[in-house]
Amino acid sequence: MKSTGSSKKFPTSQAEIEAVIARAPGKDRPLTAQEEAKWSTGVLVNGGGYRAVQKALAAKRKPGQRGPQVAPTKQLVSVRYSPEVLAFFKAGGTGWQTRMDDALKQWVSSHGRAKRRVPQSEA
Repeated sequence: MKSTGSSKKFPTSQAEIEAVIARAPGKDRPLTAQEEAKWSTGVLVNGGGYRAVQKALAAKRKPGQRGPQVAPTKQLVSVRYSPEVLAFFKAGGTGWQTRMDDALKQWVSSHGRAKRRVPQSEA
C-alpha cells in the first residue's frame, strides 16, 4: 500500500511528544466517533508487522468465495459438444452442466462398464 503525504509534522521535542500522547485515547479518554470509524476497519494481528497483516488478510475468504476442496470429486476437461446438445441442456436454465453430467452418468450405468476398451496409454 502506497503511503500518501501528510501535512502533519512529526513531533520533535519532548513536550510535543508528551502532548501527542496526552491527546491519544487510552484509559483517560475514550475514542471519538471519527477515531472509532477509522479503527473499525483496522486489522490486528498477533506478532504484527506488514507480512503478518498481509498473511491474515489473504487467509480471510471474501463473501461468495469458495474454500479449497478437501477431496475433488470431478475432473476438469475440455470437451466439444454439438450446438444442438448444448442448446437442449442450456434451455433448462441454470444447472445445465449438472443435468448434462447426470444424463451421462445414466447412459454409462445403462450401457455397463464391463467391456470398456482401455487404450494402451492408460493401461
